[in-house]
Amino acid sequence: MDNNLIKTEIKDHIAIVTMDAPPVNAQSKEFVEEFIAVFDELNETPSVRVIVLTGAGKTFSAGADIKSRGKVGAVPGDTYRHLRRAREVGFCIIESNKPVIAAVNGPALGAGLGLALCSDIILASENAVFGLPEIDVGLMGGVRHTMRIIPHTLARRMVLTGYRVPAAELYRRGIIEDCLPREELMPSAMRMAAEIAKKSPMALKLAKRAINTVETMGLKDGYRFEQNLTVEMTQHEDSKEAMRAFMEKRTPVFKDVL
Repeated sequence: MDNNLIKTEIKDHIAIVTMDAPPVNAQSKEFVEEFIAVFDELNETPSVRVIVLTGAGKTFSAGADIKSRGKVGAVPGDTYRHLRRAREVGFCIIESNKPVIAAVNGPALGAGLGLALCSDIILASENAVFGLPEIDVGLMGGVRHTMRIIPHTLARRMVLTGYRVPAAELYRRGIIEDCLPREELMPSAMRMAAEIAKKSPMALKLAKRAINTVETMGLKDGYRFEQNLTVEMTQHEDSKEAMRAFMEKRTPVFKDVL
């Protein structure tokens, strides 16, 4: 994979993905295409069980690259290609078989907020803020992703005023998992990732599928879907190994398989 704007390090079943487009990790066409390519490749990398997403420097991601945004539409069909990229950069996180932890190290704005909200677990440093500045720069976007996570009036305040919510406020409201001093953010994210990396790759894959699917289903249909995944899991060798390890009071040994 190319690692010009998106740096990747894999160790102990954990992939650390670092957005590195100085000065604020703005999302240009090249950024988005490389981001999607990295996540697609990690999705098919058997040794990776969990992904930690963060930003280089003082910013997680300031959102769309406004300078390059002005060029969109100069060529017929370019507008729709741009819109497709803008959708898929979030969905490549949601649809990944691997759990994704967002370690938000600074401002997460617009499309940058979208990347955090598409992740499975969000941790943030105390200097982080979350916002939708689109209304101030002549754009729209991010509303639907925000409404999945953020309560009714706060989401509307963010959309209509551009309010940047401090990480501490989101933590107090139970919207993010933790708010930490900046120097403690990555160690905390890595500890959580290490805990997830101990789990069966197949169990993680099915759990992620369940999380994504049942969110929009009714109670009975959603529970039935989970039950079917349980049946699928019990037929896999990882399930048998987990049960053997439990009975033998030892740590299970899982194989890296897709």
